Amino acid sequence: MAAKKQAKIKEVLPTRPPVVVVLGHVDHGKSSLLEAIRDFKITSKESGGITQHIGAYEVLMDGQPSSAKATDGQRKITFIDTPGHEAFSAMRARGAEVADIALLVVDAAQSVQPQTKEAIMAIKHAGIPMIVVLNKIDLPNANPQKIIGELSKIDVLVESFGGEIPSVEVSAKEKTGIDELLEVILLVADMQELKAETNVPVEGLIIESYMDGSKGPIATAIITKGILKDKDIIATDLAMAKVKHLEDFNWKEIREAQPSQPVIILGFEQVPAVGEKFKCYKTAEEAMANIKREAPKREIGQTVMDNDPNKKILNIIVKGDVYGSLEAVEGMLKNLPQDKAILRILKSEVGDISESDAKLAEMSKSIIIGFRVKISPTVVQFMRNDTEKKLRIKTFNVIYELIQDVRNSLEKTLEAEIVRTDIGKLRTILVFWGEKNRQIVGGKITEGEFKKSLKLEVFRDDKKVGSGRIINLQKDKKDVDRLRKGDEAGILFEGNIKIEKGDIIVAYIEERKKGEL
Repeated sequence: MAAKKQAKIKEVLPTRPPVVVVLGHVDHGKSSLLEAIRDFKITSKESGGITQHIGAYEVLMDGQPSSAKATDGQRKITFIDTPGHEAFSAMRARGAEVADIALLVVDAAQSVQPQTKEAIMAIKHAGIPMIVVLNKIDLPNANPQKIIGELSKIDVLVESFGGEIPSVEVSAKEKTGIDELLEVILLVADMQELKAETNVPVEGLIIESYMDGSKGPIATAIITKGILKDKDIIATDLAMAKVKHLEDFNWKEIREAQPSQPVIILGFEQVPAVGEKFKCYKTAEEAMANIKREAPKREIGQTVMDNDPNKKILNIIVKGDVYGSLEAVEGMLKNLPQDKAILRILKSEVGDISESDAKLAEMSKSIIIGFRVKISPTVVQFMRNDTEKKLRIKTFNVIYELIQDVRNSLEKTLEAEIVRTDIGKLRTILVFWGEKNRQIVGGKITEGEFKKSLKLEVFRDDKKVGSGRIINLQKDKKDVDRLRKGDEAGILFEGNIKIEKGDIIVAYIEERKKGEL
């Protein structure tokens, strides 16, 4: 009887909106797709930046952003706007159920890229359904079938290729295919039978957080169970809140937040960590009793340090707009190769670049790296007066540009390498003694080519006996600039050895190549 009653309750649970995460390679159009879906301009570059990055928003089926309840059969979809698969993976690593569905965005005019493959791995590890979105279909060189073929080679089989993964062709620029994409999202959601448990104590997931100078700790959360209301007492493992104020993704005040709804929460006593789950408690005392007294040590903050005196060290200070972005940046910085040079993060925190950051950077000879943050007026003035340019500050809105710049800075710490390339070989047939350190030799080029001014090495019985360079090159007693394999050549040689008949002369070049990680 109890089982029947429980089954009956389950049947009447309302359907909740699906929570969707968008992943893919940089420049394949993730942010432009999000812009097209919500139908208002944010940025022309892939920064996902708005006045304040909150990490999530919701749309109605017609694609218009709305904080009102869906009416007349309209349905909502919640989108998580993360800096990339790194942030998504970081949340997943904590066991956070971040999303119900993942959109894999691929540029139909390019090809599957390394970051595309990494995003696929993140989606598979999450164990959630995938929808392949073939973007930029409006471009004349778009070739969706080529992309589908490439995806099949890495075990991503779309429906048109005999698989079970839906695919949709869109143009974020032209805003075509968006309605079809939203329909497919809802179709996949229906197959999952996502239900809203509203008659239970509220639970949720922190997807973004930061410290506001005037409002204090602010968190963006997705409600997973129950209904969050004003004055509720909630707590994560590390932070408690007496909810003072709730806002939707448009920063409009709301009284309550339903399952799958993104909500901005004010009232936390300290900033909660991204990926933390929260629960509701009857009293503040009960909530405090469940908070861990000591926060776990963050793995991010100081990157690998191996004390090798032979390696160069690059010190940096990282500032981010919110903890989710900061964690994604640091996760990618950790993955930079450090076999030849060490990256050391001296300080990493949320907030604008301050005077204390500048003082630390000057003292430690560090570079300040900012992601979606501003530079305080005091520091700007200091930089204007810094005639010796000791203080180096760089800010970015695109995560991959930031990582590439740090990589370049690491490589600049390395000494340039001299790379030698053999160009040609000549077997000496005739030798004419010359003056001092010069002589004329004749021979046949057996490999490659010889050109004026090339450096030479002389080998006798397979041993190097001397070196020099080509002063002049002749064929049939006429000056030439270049001779190739099979040609007979006359060389005016300058060097530290007297060449003999039968010697092998190797021509080569040396190039100064910048250090690479």
